[in-house]
Amino acid sequence: MLLAVFGVLDLLLSVLTWIIIIQAILSWLVAFNVINTHSDFMRSLLSALDRITEPLYRPVRRILPDFGGIDFSPLVVLLLIYVVRILLSGVARDIALAG
Repeated sequence: MLLAVFGVLDLLLSVLTWIIIIQAILSWLVAFNVINTHSDFMRSLLSALDRITEPLYRPVRRILPDFGGIDFSPLVVLLLIYVVRILLSGVARDIALAG
């Protein structure tokens, strides 16, 4: 049962990783005027992705210094997610070996 919980958490962290990557790529495309932000679908997609990722970025942005126009908070959050996934897999492996 506990291993299933770890599996679900790992899946959710994996989905969150892809959401952050997609949001970062779309923000670059908007910055270089590749994507038309006047489209209702694109505007709502960007807004939804921002609402999902902004609570994760906000604490990181408070800690990181200002690097000008470059935002490193998605990279830091992705690294933190990667560390959490490694820790979860280690705990799941220890539980599997003990039980």
